[in-house]
Amino acid sequence: MAIDGPVKLSFQLMRDAEPAIGPGKALVLEAIDREGSISAAGRAIGMSYRRIWLLAESLNTDWRERVIETRVGGGKSGGAQLTPFGRKLLDTYRNVEARMMAVAAGDDLDWLVAARAPTG
Repeated sequence: MAIDGPVKLSFQLMRDAEPAIGPGKALVLEAIDREGSISAAGRAIGMSYRRIWLLAESLNTDWRERVIETRVGGGKSGGAQLTPFGRKLLDTYRNVEARMMAVAAGDDLDWLVAARAPTG
């Protein structure tokens, strides 16, 4: 998610009534890319194996090309990685977030942040 202090801007690209990509799925892609497996990615971000597996499967069915490739097995023979398409999808999503934040920056955003009630 694009975060700058108290501001968080995010978006979801929908496919029917479900997000094809959004903040949660981007987080899953980053974790799989970093950890090299679906189960390790789930542990790293505090998500159950079933939940992260379902998100990975939906990513692979929501796009014209596969986003994640998996290899059956354990240890060094198994794992998961982003496909070149998956890498492009994640990078493009994060680029859009950064551009949203750049466009939002300025007097209007400063006013919104300053106008919030104090916490506590």
